[in-house]
Parts: sequence; C-alpha cells; structure tokens
Amino acid sequence: MVVGIFSLVTGRPGPSGFGSASTAEQVTEGIDASNLTCIITGGASGIGLETARVLALRKAHVIIAARNMESAKEAKQLILQENEFARVEIMKLDLSSLTSVRSFAENFIACDLPLNILINNAGVMFCPYQRSEDGIEMQYATNYLGHFLLTNLLLEKMKESAKTSGIEGRIINLSSIAHTYTYEEGIRFDNLNDEAGYSDKRAYGQSKLANILHANELSRRLKEEGLNITANSVHPGVIMTPLMRHSTLLMNFLKMFTFFIWKSVPQGAATTCYVALHPSLKGVSGKYLLDCNEFKPSKFASNELLGRKLWDFSNKLINSISKA
Repeated sequence: MVVGIFSLVTGRPGPSGFGSASTAEQVTEGIDASNLTCIITGGASGIGLETARVLALRKAHVIIAARNMESAKEAKQLILQENEFARVEIMKLDLSSLTSVRSFAENFIACDLPLNILINNAGVMFCPYQRSEDGIEMQYATNYLGHFLLTNLLLEKMKESAKTSGIEGRIINLSSIAHTYTYEEGIRFDNLNDEAGYSDKRAYGQSKLANILHANELSRRLKEEGLNITANSVHPGVIMTPLMRHSTLLMNFLKMFTFFIWKSVPQGAATTCYVALHPSLKGVSGKYLLDCNEFKPSKFASNELLGRKLWDFSNKLINSISKA
C-alpha cells in the first residue's frame, strides 16, 4: 500500500508507463477504437462522462446508459460540440431496478449492434439507508446487483461479438479503494437489508468489494470457457463528482487536509479508459488496477471462495425477486 500511496502523491508512473497524474486522453493517445462498440453505465456525468467523451474521441461507438435522460442528452450534446463526428447514443437505465436492467438489455440487443466493451461505471455513494423498488439495500442494489444482472444479460452478445469479429471483449467494473472498509464478514449475506446495523460507509465498501469479487469470478468463468473476453476491476481515484452529493461537507473538509491525493476528472477516468482500450491489457483478466497499474486488493477481494458464494447468492436473490 505504501508504494501505491507514494505513486499517488507524486504522480510517478508505474510499470505501465502511466500513473496517478495521467489523463484519459494521455493513456489512449494514438489508439483507434473505430471498430468497437461500448456501453458505459452512468456515462452522463463525472468520470463516466469523461470516459464516454474520450472513447468517442478515439472513434468508438459509445452507448451512454443513464437514469436521468435529460442529463444524458446534455452529455451527448457536450461530446458532439467538441467532436461532431462522434458516434454517441443514449439509452435509459436505472440500475436500482431489475426491471429497468432487463428492459435496457432487451432494447440494446434489439438494436442488433455488437458489444465489445462493457463499463460498469454508475453508482451511488454514502446514501442514507433506503431500499430499491426490489427491496434491496440501495448501494448494494445500484452499485453491484444491477451491474451483475446487466453483465449476465449482455454476456451472450459479448461472446457473439468476440467470436464473429475476433476482437477481444472487455468488461470493466468500477470499484474503489473503499472496498477495504466493509462489514466484518465482508458481504452480509444473512442480513443484507438490516437497517439497524446499517453503515453508509461500510455499505458502500461492501458494494465495491462485490464489484471486485464479481469481476474476478466472471474472469475465472470466462477463462474456463476459453472465451476471448476479459473482466477486470478498477479504482478510479478520489475525485469530487456528483457521486458525493450525500457527503459534500465531509468531502470538502477532508479535501483541505488530503488535497495531494485528489484527482481531476480527466485523471479519474484514465484507468477505466486504459483498461478498456490499451493494447498492453490484451489477455489480462481478473486483475484490480489503480493508477493504470495492477494493484493487490484486500484479502476479502482476493478470496475465490467468497467470489463463488457471492455469484450463487446473487443469482438466487435475483431469481427470488423475479418470482415474487
């Protein structure tokens, strides 16, 4: 962890040649993504928007999946103002609703487009206790479970795209260094929706731990099938974005004393864009990356048995909701 913090503070590049000071444009410079179609959840604001902008700049066909369609329209216009030839489309997706996730997947598949890159970026952070329309604690539902279902529903399309095009598919889950600060048991399988024991910070950490475990277990399954698709997780860094709307005062206070570790939005989107497009990541799967370099996650995040348990638990939970 010391090396990681040192690199974060100094901006010193790691083995990849990039570091915390690198921007999304810098890490994708010279890359032609014109043959790629990409879905970015939460691509209407913050690092999701910057990710969408840079991928479009590299000529990828970008689908912004967003809950707020007005914000999505504005995001699309911003990208087109800078790059009139950008291929950008918007589609409705509320990750806290499994019905909305299914609807999005059906609508995308009906478009008959390939899918080469799936970036599970959207999320909520430190929100007060509340449940989704499906009765699931909101941070777990939005940050993890919605993405888990979305990935499963789009996986056949990704397999088909990788097979017919010969282009490696890439799945990227946005996690956080906050995955290290979770509940005592890691994932609260037995009391996921317990309000009495709820901690907004630990619930966020739990959802981000789940994102890493999901990517790792998915990577294992993809390798087992011999598929040309990778799955990785990333920590974008500490960035002031709309994601922090529930803790603005706290974050502004902390920023006064930790200004040296905060990133700009272009820097925050760098690792995502690096993992999505850079040729050096070909064949790299089941890794956790920070500042465009591999980084060792927590013991919970490295626990393969926990990942398998979470996978089975998630499928059972979704099935029970679907039958209700």
